[in-house]
Amino acid sequence: MPKPDQVVAAAGNVAHKVLYGGVADLRKMPRTLIDEGLLRQVYHYRPAGTATEQGDPVLLVTPLAAPSSCYDLRRGCSLVEHLLTHGHRTYLLEYGEVSFRDRNLGMEHWIEEVVPEAIRHVSEHAGGRPVHVVGWSLGGIFMTLAAADHGDLPIASMTIVGSPFDVSKVPMIAPLRPLLKLTDGTWGGVKSGGGPVTRVYRALGGAPKPFVRWAFQLTAAQKLVTKPIVKLQQLDNTEFLAQIEAVDAFTAAMIAYPGRTFGQLYHRFVKQNELVRGYLSLGEKRVELKDVTAPVLVFAGATDGIAPVECVRAVVPLLTGSPEVRFEVVPGGHLGMLTGRAARHTTWLVLDEWLRRWASDALPSSM
Repeated sequence: MPKPDQVVAAAGNVAHKVLYGGVADLRKMPRTLIDEGLLRQVYHYRPAGTATEQGDPVLLVTPLAAPSSCYDLRRGCSLVEHLLTHGHRTYLLEYGEVSFRDRNLGMEHWIEEVVPEAIRHVSEHAGGRPVHVVGWSLGGIFMTLAAADHGDLPIASMTIVGSPFDVSKVPMIAPLRPLLKLTDGTWGGVKSGGGPVTRVYRALGGAPKPFVRWAFQLTAAQKLVTKPIVKLQQLDNTEFLAQIEAVDAFTAAMIAYPGRTFGQLYHRFVKQNELVRGYLSLGEKRVELKDVTAPVLVFAGATDGIAPVECVRAVVPLLTGSPEVRFEVVPGGHLGMLTGRAARHTTWLVLDEWLRRWASDALPSSM
């Protein structure tokens, strides 16, 4: 039987849901647009409270298809809020809405233009300081490939969060890869065979929002089925309910993939698993991960179903040009490791220490 204080708390949460639409504080941290281009929007967050900006800038790189709320999920569980509170100059790269007209854009657009231009603009906006770049999921892969392809970028350090570098280690994908290899052909310089997946994404111009949302939810299918029961059991737990509301809002805001980029991801990543071999082919050019020269911190989520631990760990031996590669396993699934309730005491604290370690002011002048 629930205790009296639990009944009161549950009644308060229900009333708040009915009267105000929920218990989560989903207000976003204030920000200003400082640069934009084709599917490139760079924002600078204004300092929080009495905190003043200091030191090197931190640029948060959003993955394709995911809204930027991954870094600013809700008040109290926002990496942006945490960085601002600690005085970091905080910036974010996002892409806006992807439409059918963008269907011919490939990964080259992000690796050769979007991410490098964002890093350069952030450095300039912060007075020429080097940039600490943080990328979650596909954002971490694009960030890493951009750094490998542009050795002159002003990068102080890199942080990869839950990025899948070896898809053969993903339980949902591994059994399908032999079947996928049975279809081959070409589209946009990428091998393809006109199989059912290829025909669908060509016809639609990419992966539309409903498909992206469904695929993300599928990775946590068991939680999705049991969520109504768990919510009833936790009806007195305001923090738990707020997190569910915030994640639901995040999932509802998923964005589409451009057609050619989706095709490259499907063929280069899923079918051919190129990254685990240390490179990515872009037309006649090969981007080598060994060309990354910045220090790299790599996070893997202990219960991540999209990018399991070994899938993420695969990048570590490939970064042979980096002065330091640090690998950390933290609690949480794909989103939870970045901005879950436990991340405040695990992921974020390790990131804080990493940013201090590789701050340009703290390094010997010879480095």
